Amino acid sequence: MDETKVFGMPAEKGRWLFILLGIMVLLCLGTVYSWSIFRNPLEKLLNIGATDSLLPFTVLLVVYAVLMPITGFFIDKYGSRTVTAVGGIVTGIGYILSAFAPNIYALVLTYGMIAGAGVGIAYGVPLALAAKWFPERKGLAVGLTVIGFGLSPLITAPIAKYLIDTYQVQTTFLILGIVFTLIILAISTMLKTPPTGWKPAGFTAAQASAMSRDQSLPMMQSPTFYGLWLCYSIGTFVGLSAIGISSPVAQEIIQLDAGTATAAVSLFAVFNGLGRPIFGWVTDRFKPKYAAIANYILIIIASIMMTQAGAGQVATYIIAFCLFWLSLGGWLAIAPTATLTLFDPTNYAKNYGIVFTAYGVGAFFGTIVAGKVRDTFGSYTNAFYITGILAIVGIIIAAFVLKRSPKLASEAS
Repeated sequence: MDETKVFGMPAEKGRWLFILLGIMVLLCLGTVYSWSIFRNPLEKLLNIGATDSLLPFTVLLVVYAVLMPITGFFIDKYGSRTVTAVGGIVTGIGYILSAFAPNIYALVLTYGMIAGAGVGIAYGVPLALAAKWFPERKGLAVGLTVIGFGLSPLITAPIAKYLIDTYQVQTTFLILGIVFTLIILAISTMLKTPPTGWKPAGFTAAQASAMSRDQSLPMMQSPTFYGLWLCYSIGTFVGLSAIGISSPVAQEIIQLDAGTATAAVSLFAVFNGLGRPIFGWVTDRFKPKYAAIANYILIIIASIMMTQAGAGQVATYIIAFCLFWLSLGGWLAIAPTATLTLFDPTNYAKNYGIVFTAYGVGAFFGTIVAGKVRDTFGSYTNAFYITGILAIVGIIIAAFVLKRSPKLASEAS
């Protein structure tokens, strides 16, 4: 009989607390999704345009995505506690140094590169722990864990808005940096991976054998990998460009005031969070291909709505951006769950780190293109034609490429 204890409880029950702790870590790291709240104050403070104010956010997302593959190797070598603690400290240092950045280029270094490195180091740990503690419900567990990253703006956007209004934007960076460091360090002391050989009750030897099956075709030699990578790139291009412009679109196109725009971002965060368990379940229940296609359909609907939006059309804006944020949340569950489903799950942390580079590519081009569209045409409206077209391309890729390799399919049968 298994007597493994977690937080003084049988592992079957105690393991759920790792999901809660992972959510808390990702709530701190997910403050990056509240960047649109920082943009207007920074544009006024530093006398910069829309493209420049997106640079720190863009660089952070790229650095964070680049470091994810490296983190997969470090988790196995140094342990979840150490990697999480290092990530929390680096993130905090980046925020604290941002409080003293004299110009946008310094902010790109402190927030974009240093804080981005911290996020990249720590982000993968909660996902890897969820996958290891819940091998029989991997999609649901990962989807629940990443809720923290998606729901973060629900909490952090109003807090950031209050701090910026009360203490100015530089002091806000300082406060957030100190608080995030303390919270993540405290949580890191409680993290651990399952003991060797542990498995949940009812998880049969046949299931374990199927999940750890040796694959003769390495992930990066499979056409499916490139299909997933492209689909993920498109999903993050659309989602992260929408997140970066949520508040400015509300103020410039719909003509809402800054306070209402901030409240809207908090609402959108709920849908970002909901997208993760919903699409995690859909990817578990059906094939990743169908989850991806459903996600792209939501993007097309939202894009069409925003190409027609104008001043005072609050409902159109709210519905469309709820769909955009839901879509991005969905991809942050589809991609890791598809990686577990389509490729060797014993190498999940490393494999998903590689797949996650697509997030960086989507983030870089999505945010840059959105800013360029605004600076070139004087409005963000034309950006939504691009997102709609990309979603159509994504449906085509998912339909024909996003599937298990013939080798794996034959082994699973």
